[in-house]
Amino acid sequence: MADVEGGGRLEKQLGLLDVYAICTGAMFASGFFLLPGIAAANAGPSVVLAYLVSSVLMVPAMYSIAELSSAMPRAAGTYFFIHRSMGPLAGTVGGLGAWLVLIAKSAFALVGMGAYLSLYADLPVRSLAIALTVGFGVLNVLGAKETARLQVWLVATLVAIMSFFIANGLLDLTLAGETVAGQFRPFFAFGIEGFVSTIGLVFISYAGLTKVSSAAEEIRDLDRNLPLGMILALLTVGAIYTAGVAVLVGVLPADELREDLTPVATAGAQVFDWLPGAVALGLIVLAAVTAFASTGNAGILTASRYPLAMARDRLMWSGFDRLGRFGTPTVSIVVTCALMVAAILFLDVERLASLGSAFLLLLFALINLSVILMREGRIASYAPGYRSPFYPWMQIAGFVATFGLIFTLGTFYVAFILVIIVGSYLWYRLYVRERVERRGALFGVFRRLGELHDEGVDEELWSILQERGASEGDSFDALIARARVIDLDGPTDLEDVNARVLTAFDAALRGPDGRRNGSIDLRAARGIVPERAPAVVYDFVLDEIEQAEVVLVRSRRGVQIAGAARFPGADAGNGEPDARGTVHALLYLVSPPEPVTQHLRLLAQLVSMVEVPDFVRAWRHAGDDQQLLETLLRDERFHSFVVGAPGPPARMVDRRLREIDFPGDTLVALIRRGNRTIVPNGDTQLREGDRVTVIGSPDDVASLVRDEPAND
Repeated sequence: MADVEGGGRLEKQLGLLDVYAICTGAMFASGFFLLPGIAAANAGPSVVLAYLVSSVLMVPAMYSIAELSSAMPRAAGTYFFIHRSMGPLAGTVGGLGAWLVLIAKSAFALVGMGAYLSLYADLPVRSLAIALTVGFGVLNVLGAKETARLQVWLVATLVAIMSFFIANGLLDLTLAGETVAGQFRPFFAFGIEGFVSTIGLVFISYAGLTKVSSAAEEIRDLDRNLPLGMILALLTVGAIYTAGVAVLVGVLPADELREDLTPVATAGAQVFDWLPGAVALGLIVLAAVTAFASTGNAGILTASRYPLAMARDRLMWSGFDRLGRFGTPTVSIVVTCALMVAAILFLDVERLASLGSAFLLLLFALINLSVILMREGRIASYAPGYRSPFYPWMQIAGFVATFGLIFTLGTFYVAFILVIIVGSYLWYRLYVRERVERRGALFGVFRRLGELHDEGVDEELWSILQERGASEGDSFDALIARARVIDLDGPTDLEDVNARVLTAFDAALRGPDGRRNGSIDLRAARGIVPERAPAVVYDFVLDEIEQAEVVLVRSRRGVQIAGAARFPGADAGNGEPDARGTVHALLYLVSPPEPVTQHLRLLAQLVSMVEVPDFVRAWRHAGDDQQLLETLLRDERFHSFVVGAPGPPARMVDRRLREIDFPGDTLVALIRRGNRTIVPNGDTQLREGDRVTVIGSPDDVASLVRDEPAND
């Protein structure tokens, strides 16, 4: 069954810059401003290489998160992916563990912010951290866009100051020459073993990169903005970390660096020695404050989505999924901030955050495994708009590397992970097991071995596809505009309809030379029966065509169908006539085999349009081919008018389309002239009485509706 809707879906408010800022800000904090000294004590100068290698090891998890998020854009992405791929027990472990770890790390970030501020002013660290928690909590309640806007300014300030610091530092190192070179000898001061263990220690500095998946439900143009924003953020932070730590190693004596808990402030005093002391310290404190503030802010945003998502799945109290007046999970944010305040007051958040980072390594390993399970489970509705490169080797390498790094951290870290797992398991046994039946995509793999299958995941992914609809690149409206229509008045059967559809598809199979490139076997088509509509949508793929095509059939008397299912991964029955009787709308979609995602999204959009409440009435009462096509066009993306009507259409009579200026990217899709429908081109001349259908982006169509088409 689909996930519980609860308080509704989160609004899509975040763009590419917001994604970049959340990812970048979430990675900056203790990883650079506190950790380098501790890491240098384990690895010596090779700590520089450890930071670089760690950024590379983050790449598989980054690509896996991008793929899974584009297929399942839901709040608390990491939890959601693990739950859907491995089942509710793994989801409970991942969800509860990640939520608590993010609370600890966010609290630590705000404590660290207070610690750096104490270098510049005498302030009570814990009281300041609590005040910041409350302030950021209020901001998160007001909206994700407001939170992200602050994040952008914090990250811009941070990157600017750090770039200035690194540029000055590298210049000093270059001028110092051989003197500085001695700081890097011996490079592996504590051997290869110390270097390897340090990779695991500093790897957690990049863990914030994937936090943005928790807000995937709120990202616009997800297939582009999420992977691109993550890649740009990792490149930015990887470069700053590696170059910045090289400056620290080169500027500070080895013994001093290993014992310094604020190494950037100490190094900044030397790098900026040409500036007044107060200014130099102020720049470093400002950078640290913005880093810790951005981490704490992003932490509250992402951590609060975990209770929301788990409540939707009945793994936690249902009140967590309620959205407040600003469209944010208010209860979840308040509880998350309350737990942060409790951690600041009563726990050693530095130690807790350090231990929790080991659990994040486990989550990254499971995320890589999730991609393998989703793909190998062959779930019909798994249609990521972005696919990870080098599958499955990328995911295998990521799983082995991150899981292996756990054991380089030491026994105490492994024990902490086991404590979280045991606690989550007890919660699952006592609260979750009786409430949830979903098993996960893991059983899709078992199905391939002849054992078990969980249709619930298939159905949920199908509902996500329908909710998202076709993307801008899928050209759904253009597909409908060029569709062929068959209108049948008399009695008929499915065999006769299929014969007519084959004839209609014949043109799509003919190349420029007029030769037929292949054949269509409609018996191989999959039938989807939408809810709330007497219709069926058949789909299949064909190697011989270059673009998707659709044939629409209206049967006024109805056609008896057989072997159709509710969603792509469901059992299609035994081929007997469908018990729900006849259908009056039969839609046939044929697409090239690649990309699979486009085919599934077009299919989902077709089914969604048929399920619209007014579809049945509009379909049955459509007077001609053009009106039939318009029943499947999205209202906000098309507009019709009659040439010669008062206003601008009156000036369009006898003019060619290329001579008329339509707003933005709008396209004249159809022209109805008398009893025939014309698919136009630039040379088509409009005549008085023509009914014109124009499609385009919602903004351009809205402009068209306000002003009517064409200003001369």
